[in-house]
Amino acid sequence: MRQNKIDKVDPITIEVVNNALAAIAEEITINLARTAHNTIVYEVQDFCTGLLDAQGKLVAQAPGGLPLFVGDLDAAIQDGIDIYGPNGFDEGDVIVTNHTGTCGQHLNNVVVYTPVFFDKGLVGFAATRAHWTDIGGRLAGGFLTNSVSSFEEGLQIRSVKMYKKGVADQDLFRILTHNIRQPESSFGDLHAQIGACRMAERRMHDLYQNYGPQAVRQAIEEGWAQAERIVRARIKHIPDGTYSAESFLDDDGVDLGVPVPIRVKVIIKGEKMTIDLSRMSPQVRGPINSGAAAGRSAARLALKYLVASDVMANDGCFKPLDVILPPGTLVSAQEPAPMSWWQTPLLTLIDTILLAMSKAIPERIPAGHYSDISAMLMTGWDPRTKRPFTNIEPVAGGWGARPNGDGPSATFTIGHGDTFNIPVEVLETRYPLMIVQYGLRRDSGGPGKFRGGLGMERVYRVLDNGVFNGLSERSKCPPWGLKGGKSAYSGEISIKRAKTNKIETYSKVTGLKLNKDDLLFFRTGGGGGFGDPLQRPADKVAEDVQLGFISVDSAKKNYGVDVNAKTLRVNASTTLALRQKMKSKSKGK
Repeated sequence: MRQNKIDKVDPITIEVVNNALAAIAEEITINLARTAHNTIVYEVQDFCTGLLDAQGKLVAQAPGGLPLFVGDLDAAIQDGIDIYGPNGFDEGDVIVTNHTGTCGQHLNNVVVYTPVFFDKGLVGFAATRAHWTDIGGRLAGGFLTNSVSSFEEGLQIRSVKMYKKGVADQDLFRILTHNIRQPESSFGDLHAQIGACRMAERRMHDLYQNYGPQAVRQAIEEGWAQAERIVRARIKHIPDGTYSAESFLDDDGVDLGVPVPIRVKVIIKGEKMTIDLSRMSPQVRGPINSGAAAGRSAARLALKYLVASDVMANDGCFKPLDVILPPGTLVSAQEPAPMSWWQTPLLTLIDTILLAMSKAIPERIPAGHYSDISAMLMTGWDPRTKRPFTNIEPVAGGWGARPNGDGPSATFTIGHGDTFNIPVEVLETRYPLMIVQYGLRRDSGGPGKFRGGLGMERVYRVLDNGVFNGLSERSKCPPWGLKGGKSAYSGEISIKRAKTNKIETYSKVTGLKLNKDDLLFFRTGGGGGFGDPLQRPADKVAEDVQLGFISVDSAKKNYGVDVNAKTLRVNASTTLALRQKMKSKSKGK
């Protein structure tokens, strides 16, 4: 029943409306996943969806997709409002943007949003961001590891109306058609994004029709206020203080061998949290930069991880957080900084924030996780379809052990969240690739009283010639352990050539030619261990050996447990002596 004139909305209606908003955001996700063209969208779910108010403030965001997209949809919409003005939108408009200066991400991440009207007044926006497999640039698919400018990486689109009052701008479509290698592929995802937004428009109209604009607005504002209250109360339980931590990346892909420092400071004062990123590395020449919107998003994601994992992402959730982020840093890079691998510093940044907070709330912080995009991109010609193809997919890795348990294995990063792998059957059907091996990577988890999660090993056989881009990071700063736990393995990429059996190893590579029957080995890192490995019960170590999680050698070297290689049982007497010897040696240090 519609209400036009009410003073105050009752709590039940507020709860119903807020849950309806969340449900609409989730329905956008389902709609987009069902109708998208490319596996990176409909299988991996490399996208996000959300609802924003008429000022571009986040109202509701679906929990699926990439968490790193949680905190910066507002930047894209607010840029459009700045360009067109608050009265510059019409029913039927579709706005598209991937501008690095606005969104702070690589150009393949394309935001599509539409204005939502009720009674001829603008009440908000429905928005999606999805990873297009191609947006032009030097090489198909993007993910260049050696670019030095965003102009190499693709076509920049800044808050452009692809549809005006429901009519497609054919001039713009023609420009895109002749600047993208597989326009039908990218346009397939574009139209899926538009369809998802159109569905959200209808749902929002129905919501306003049923409850009236005043009730819906009050519900939105109460949703913000409630989220803010919860977050403030939880921050208050963290001891006041200033907490710092540092880590680093191997290099930027251009200035090879030059470490890139990541320095953070977290200030807790009462109900406020400040994340100070002013001492981050300056922006670099290579493509591991990200823009300020993405840097703020990483800080917001760290906040959610620490105190608000169960709180719906909205504008109020982030009110208690201040982010100090001057322009020109690695995570607030200025145009035309290259950003092909924009997530690379953000994942380690979030982990480093958690490392800093381990000094304040050690009982809640796990060891470091593999913290790497671990994405492979292969392009080429598919002889079966007589068409070009582009396969992009992340590979999961290990998370750090917790203060009270082992780390999860084969799980996507804190920035990837609820994304998925591409099933083997789908990959082999869609692309000229064969999966030869796929499983956990033995010994990759950091030893500890609680063992770090294991990374993955995925081996591809190339069925025809192709070109490969890939990146593996943190070889010099592997996922750290805590409280005496040891670090984990880092990721690695290697190629076994079919003609010569020669093995080539890479950390960052662009445009590597692969030939028929070459094998591509993609190994991801594990998670760090927690606590002294000598405190892990010997029977648990033996069980890890039996399950193939660790080797017999690792059991002896790292845990002081002698496991018989044939029976896989513990030799109790030699284990006791070995552990006593290792403890004495450790005390001597």
